[in-house]
Amino acid sequence: MRPGDVLRTGGAALLARPWRTALSALGIAVGIGAAVAVLGVSASSRAALLAQLGAQGNLITVGAGQGLSGTPAALPTTAPGMIARIPPVQGFTAVGYVAGATVRRTAAIPAVDTGGVSVLAAQLDLPRTLGARVAHGAFLNAATARYPATVLGAAAAATLGIDRVTPVTQVFLGGTYFTVVGILRPVPLTPEIDQAAIVGFPVAGRMLGLGGHPTSIYVRALPDQVRAVTTVLPFTANPSQPEAVQVSRPSALLAARATARTALTGLFLALGAVAVIVGAMGVANIMVISVLERRTEIGLRRALGARRHQVATQFVVESLVLCGLGGVGGIALGALATAVYAVTSGHPLVVPLTALAGGVGVALAVGAIAGVYPAIRAARLAPTEALRAS
Repeated sequence: MRPGDVLRTGGAALLARPWRTALSALGIAVGIGAAVAVLGVSASSRAALLAQLGAQGNLITVGAGQGLSGTPAALPTTAPGMIARIPPVQGFTAVGYVAGATVRRTAAIPAVDTGGVSVLAAQLDLPRTLGARVAHGAFLNAATARYPATVLGAAAAATLGIDRVTPVTQVFLGGTYFTVVGILRPVPLTPEIDQAAIVGFPVAGRMLGLGGHPTSIYVRALPDQVRAVTTVLPFTANPSQPEAVQVSRPSALLAARATARTALTGLFLALGAVAVIVGAMGVANIMVISVLERRTEIGLRRALGARRHQVATQFVVESLVLCGLGGVGGIALGALATAVYAVTSGHPLVVPLTALAGGVGVALAVGAIAGVYPAIRAARLAPTEALRAS
């Protein structure tokens, strides 16, 4: 029998029982689809994280820490100006945490029900330095920074139940009603901004009792000079107590998140492998049943001159075609699941070619393995015994 004859014979045998074929292929398709979807979702998430790392990887945070005695040490008021003199620094902005100030929707809400919203005084160049964008309204300017006006972070606005800005939108902040002039979009690397109500330094000092010391300074440096800038920042921000300055890179959180997702990817791939193994057992079982049901056909073929290896080849090819169909269907399901995830999450659509090729390869390998025993059993049937059993 030529290869074309073997394929036609195997295809005809599968088409003779379409529902059995479809259900058997579905078991392989689920396992392959799960594996492709996991790899595709992981690749799409990784691409989004790498894009964030590329755009935000040069952000450095300088915070107030503790001195050698263990007491809190505030950043000097001269720290921002000193940091600005570091040549690789491209931009910076300072914020100050207003201790004791609560934010509530109205004065009627108990002071303990703050929802975790904090109050931060910020300089006017905060959006440019952090890459923050305004979703509604506008950010503070030289005028609104001097009056009871606030800009809410994305999470803070959601907590307070505010989704739009109007001339009468207010919150009860620090014992006084502040007008909400804007709402920020989420800032991935600075969750403290998302959870805060932002006011200007002038009004924070006049009405909320904030001193002039910044709590944190966000610094943008040249991408290839980030490590060098990080090294000199403690000595520049607070020359008298460099040990009391905390320097961190928020982008390290993204890298850690990528590592965690890689670990979860391995777990889900293992679950997909289990599904493929279960599907392979189902295919092997179906092929064994097919051998028993087609003993007359096998005996007739042997009586007409078919050799043992030709009968075995026919059943292996049937198993390969069955699992190949399941592999193609699984790749389609996995790609569709990845596309749905990418669209709903706003991530780029990435389906690795290795996942596509690997899906087909695994399906064919499973088909070959699952068809070996049924093929051997069919090849060992003697023509007289097969015809007598019919």
